[in-house]
Amino acid sequence: MATAKQELGKRGEQLIAKKCACPRCKRSQTLKLLPPNFKCADIICDFCGYLAQVKTQNVKDIQKPPKRVLSAAWKPQSERMAAGIYFPLFLVLINGKEIAVYYLPSDLQKPEIFKARKALSATAKRAGWQGYYYDFASVQNYFVRLI
Repeated sequence: MATAKQELGKRGEQLIAKKCACPRCKRSQTLKLLPPNFKCADIICDFCGYLAQVKTQNVKDIQKPPKRVLSAAWKPQSERMAAGIYFPLFLVLINGKEIAVYYLPSDLQKPEIFKARKALSATAKRAGWQGYYYDFASVQNYFVRLI
Protein backbone atom coordinates (compact mmCIF):
# COMPACT_ATOMS: atom_id res chain seq x y z
CA MET A 1 0.00 0.00 0.00
CA ALA A 2 1.31 3.46 -0.92
CA THR A 3 2.36 5.95 1.74
CA ALA A 4 0.77 9.39 2.03
CA LYS A 5 3.85 10.94 0.38
CA GLN A 6 3.68 8.48 -2.50
CA GLU A 7 -0.01 9.23 -2.98
CA LEU A 8 0.75 12.97 -2.96
CA GLY A 9 3.46 12.46 -5.60
CA LYS A 10 1.17 10.37 -7.78
CA ARG A 11 -1.55 13.03 -7.51
CA GLY A 12 0.89 15.67 -8.79
CA GLU A 13 2.08 13.47 -11.66
CA GLN A 14 -1.51 12.72 -12.70
CA LEU A 15 -2.35 16.43 -12.59
CA ILE A 16 0.56 17.27 -14.91
CA ALA A 17 -0.39 14.48 -17.34
CA LYS A 18 -4.02 15.63 -17.40
CA LYS A 19 -3.69 19.44 -17.42
CA CYS A 20 -0.35 20.32 -19.06
CA ALA A 21 0.70 20.28 -22.68
CA CYS A 22 4.14 18.98 -23.59
CA PRO A 23 6.60 21.90 -23.34
CA ARG A 24 8.54 20.60 -26.37
CA CYS A 25 5.91 19.62 -28.96
CA LYS A 26 3.02 21.65 -27.43
CA ARG A 27 0.55 18.77 -27.81
CA SER A 28 -2.12 18.23 -25.18
CA GLN A 29 -2.84 14.88 -23.53
CA THR A 30 0.51 13.37 -24.60
CA LEU A 31 2.27 13.46 -21.22
CA LYS A 32 2.17 9.99 -19.66
CA LEU A 33 3.35 8.65 -16.31
CA LEU A 34 6.50 6.57 -16.27
CA PRO A 35 6.59 3.45 -14.07
CA PRO A 36 7.27 4.01 -10.36
CA ASN A 37 10.99 4.22 -9.46
CA PHE A 38 12.04 5.25 -12.98
CA LYS A 39 15.30 7.10 -12.31
CA CYS A 40 15.21 10.91 -12.38
CA ALA A 41 12.05 11.30 -14.48
CA ASP A 42 8.33 10.89 -13.87
CA ILE A 43 6.61 11.73 -17.16
CA ILE A 44 7.24 11.25 -20.86
CA CYS A 45 5.55 12.67 -23.93
CA ASP A 46 4.36 9.72 -25.99
CA PHE A 47 4.69 11.83 -29.14
CA CYS A 48 8.13 13.48 -28.94
CA GLY A 49 9.84 11.60 -26.09
CA TYR A 50 10.20 14.64 -23.81
CA LEU A 51 11.09 13.61 -20.22
CA ALA A 52 10.50 15.61 -17.03
CA GLN A 53 10.58 15.31 -13.27
CA VAL A 54 7.51 16.11 -11.15
CA LYS A 55 7.72 17.11 -7.49
CA THR A 56 4.59 17.64 -5.40
CA GLN A 57 4.47 19.31 -2.02
CA ASN A 58 1.84 20.39 0.49
CA VAL A 59 2.54 24.04 1.34
CA LYS A 60 0.95 26.94 3.19
CA ASP A 61 1.52 29.40 0.34
CA ILE A 62 1.10 28.35 -3.30
CA GLN A 63 2.05 31.82 -4.56
CA LYS A 64 5.79 31.07 -4.70
CA PRO A 65 7.94 27.96 -4.95
CA PRO A 66 9.50 26.78 -1.68
CA LYS A 67 13.22 27.30 -1.18
CA ARG A 68 13.84 23.58 -0.64
CA VAL A 69 12.20 20.38 -1.91
CA LEU A 70 13.25 16.81 -1.10
CA SER A 71 14.01 14.54 -4.00
CA ALA A 72 15.18 10.97 -4.59
CA ALA A 73 18.46 9.08 -5.04
CA TRP A 74 21.63 11.13 -5.31
CA LYS A 75 23.75 8.64 -7.31
CA PRO A 76 21.71 8.59 -10.55
CA GLN A 77 21.18 12.36 -10.33
CA SER A 78 24.91 13.06 -9.83
CA GLU A 79 25.80 10.71 -12.72
CA ARG A 80 23.42 12.55 -15.05
CA MET A 81 24.75 15.92 -13.92
CA ALA A 82 28.33 14.77 -14.62
CA ALA A 83 27.15 13.90 -18.15
CA GLY A 84 25.48 17.32 -18.51
CA ILE A 85 21.95 15.89 -18.41
CA TYR A 86 19.26 17.78 -16.51
CA PHE A 87 15.54 17.08 -16.62
CA PRO A 88 12.97 19.89 -16.61
CA LEU A 89 10.93 20.12 -13.43
CA PHE A 90 7.21 20.53 -12.83
CA LEU A 91 6.59 21.63 -9.26
CA VAL A 92 3.05 21.04 -7.99
CA LEU A 93 2.11 22.95 -4.83
CA ILE A 94 -1.04 22.04 -2.92
CA ASN A 95 -2.80 23.87 -0.11
CA GLY A 96 -6.12 22.16 0.53
CA LYS A 97 -8.13 22.70 -2.66
CA GLU A 98 -5.74 25.32 -4.03
CA ILE A 99 -3.20 24.07 -6.54
CA ALA A 100 -0.35 25.79 -8.36
CA VAL A 101 1.97 24.31 -10.98
CA TYR A 102 5.40 25.82 -11.64
CA TYR A 103 7.90 24.87 -14.32
CA LEU A 104 11.70 25.09 -14.27
CA PRO A 105 13.31 24.25 -17.62
CA SER A 106 16.51 22.22 -17.66
CA ASP A 107 18.57 24.98 -19.29
CA LEU A 108 17.98 27.23 -16.25
CA GLN A 109 19.12 24.61 -13.74
CA LYS A 110 22.63 24.64 -12.35
CA PRO A 111 24.58 22.10 -10.30
CA GLU A 112 24.34 24.28 -7.18
CA ILE A 113 20.60 23.63 -6.80
CA PHE A 114 21.19 19.90 -6.25
CA LYS A 115 22.36 19.21 -2.68
CA ALA A 116 23.33 15.72 -1.53
CA ARG A 117 21.87 14.60 1.78
CA LYS A 118 23.70 12.60 4.41
CA ALA A 119 23.76 8.86 3.64
CA LEU A 120 21.53 6.64 5.78
CA SER A 121 23.25 5.07 8.79
CA ALA A 122 24.52 1.50 8.88
CA THR A 123 21.54 0.49 11.03
CA ALA A 124 18.93 1.92 8.65
CA LYS A 125 16.73 -0.36 6.55
CA ARG A 126 18.41 0.98 3.40
CA ALA A 127 21.86 1.53 4.90
CA GLY A 128 24.15 3.74 2.83
CA TRP A 129 21.40 5.07 0.56
CA GLN A 130 21.83 8.77 -0.15
CA GLY A 131 19.19 11.18 -1.32
CA TYR A 132 19.30 14.81 -2.34
CA TYR A 133 17.18 17.92 -2.25
CA TYR A 134 16.61 20.86 -4.52
CA ASP A 135 17.81 24.19 -3.13
CA PHE A 136 15.82 26.74 -5.14
CA ALA A 137 17.15 29.89 -3.42
CA SER A 138 19.27 30.89 -6.45
CA VAL A 139 16.60 30.08 -9.06
CA GLN A 140 13.38 31.33 -7.42
CA ASN A 141 12.86 33.87 -10.21
CA TYR A 142 13.36 31.30 -12.98
CA PHE A 143 10.15 29.39 -12.28
CA VAL A 144 7.17 29.98 -14.57
CA ARG A 145 3.71 29.46 -13.13
CA LEU A 146 1.55 27.37 -15.46
CA ILE A 147 -1.57 26.85 -13.33
